[in-house]
Amino acid sequence: MRLDKFLKVSRIIKRRTVAKEACDGGRVSLNGRVAKAGAEVREGDILEIRFGSRLGRYGVNRIQEVVRKDQAAEMYRVIQEDEETLGERNR
Repeated sequence: MRLDKFLKVSRIIKRRTVAKEACDGGRVSLNGRVAKAGAEVREGDILEIRFGSRLGRYGVNRIQEVVRKDQAAEMYRVIQEDEETLGERNR
């Protein structure tokens, strides 16, 4: 599944256009590498998303094309969600 679609279907990011912009802006990493919106996501992958001072790391549990809102959180696991500055991260 495309990265931008996974972010939207799993509801990590609410809208696909916002997910695409985040990917194309270099704010999303897939397995430690900056990823574009069309990158292929597979089970077991690790996503890292940076929005301003917020950093989120998520593990992909499963891939589904269609999922109900109450089951979307089962598609991923939260590894880390922090409010930090990028300067602190690079130390």
